[in-house]
Amino acid sequence: MTAFQMIARPIAVCLLGAAVAMTSLAASAFQKDGKIVAGSDVTFFPYEYMDNNKPAGFDIEFMDGLAKTMGRTVETLDTRFPNLITGLQAGRFDVTNSSMYITAERVKVIDMIPYLKSGESILTLKGSDFQPKTPEEFCGHKIGSMGATSWLAQMHKLSDEYCVKKGLKPIAISEYSTDPQTTQALLAHAVEAQITDAAVARGAVEKLGGRVVISSDTLIYPVLNGFGVKKGNDEVKNALIEGIKKFSATPEYAALLKKYNFQAPTDADIAELMPKS
Repeated sequence: MTAFQMIARPIAVCLLGAAVAMTSLAASAFQKDGKIVAGSDVTFFPYEYMDNNKPAGFDIEFMDGLAKTMGRTVETLDTRFPNLITGLQAGRFDVTNSSMYITAERVKVIDMIPYLKSGESILTLKGSDFQPKTPEEFCGHKIGSMGATSWLAQMHKLSDEYCVKKGLKPIAISEYSTDPQTTQALLAHAVEAQITDAAVARGAVEKLGGRVVISSDTLIYPVLNGFGVKKGNDEVKNALIEGIKKFSATPEYAALLKKYNFQAPTDADIAELMPKS
C-alpha cells in the first residue's frame, strides 16, 4: 500500500461515515421508523375524541389515511391543547394534529400545513334570554372558551377596543382546560355563552339533545386548520405536504369529508387566509 493509499483510505472511510450519518439524520426526522407520532388534545369532538378507549374523529381518521399513503402508521399522544406547541418544539412528537387554527402568532414559532377551512360558532342554553349572533354582543356578558385558542386574543381585543371604547362593560372571559369543561360551565350557568369551533358546536348540540343551541347564524372569524411541524424539520414538513397531495386524490379522502360534512380549503381560501410571513 502506498503512502497516498494509506492516507486516502481513512479519509474515504470518514467521508462514507459522514454520508451514512447524514442519511441517518434525515431518516430520524420522524421520531420513530415507519410511524408518525402526533400530539392531539383528544377532547375536541368531532375532530379528536376517545371512543372505546381509542382516538377517533376527523383529524384522527385524516392522519391515519395520510400516514397510510406515506407507508406509515400513526401513534397519537393525548396532550392538552396549551401544551401542544411546546411539546412539538421539545421533540415529543412529529406533528400536532388537533384542529389547530393557523395564525400569524403560531407560524412565527412552528411551521403549519393547511388541510381544512373552519371558524367559530356561539353556543348558548336553549331558551335563555341571551342569544348573541355576533361577538360584538358579548360586551358585559360572561363568555366561556377553551384555553390557548386563537379566538381568545380576538375576544380580549374586542373587549378592549370595541366594548370599552363604546362605553360598554368589558367581556368577562372564563378559560377552561378543555372544550367539554367549557360546555359544562355553560350548562351550570357559570357562563352565558360559549365560543368554539363551528363543527364542535354542531357536535355539542347533537350530543346534548338540544340542551344547547347555536345562536350565531354565520361562520365567525373564518380560518384555516393546520398540522404543526417543528421549524427546521423540513423532511417531515415536505413529506406531509406530498402525502396530503396524494391522499386528497383518493376516494377515501372524499368519503371522509362527506362523512363529517367538512370542506377542504381551496387555493383561494389558502391565498386569503394563510398568514403572510
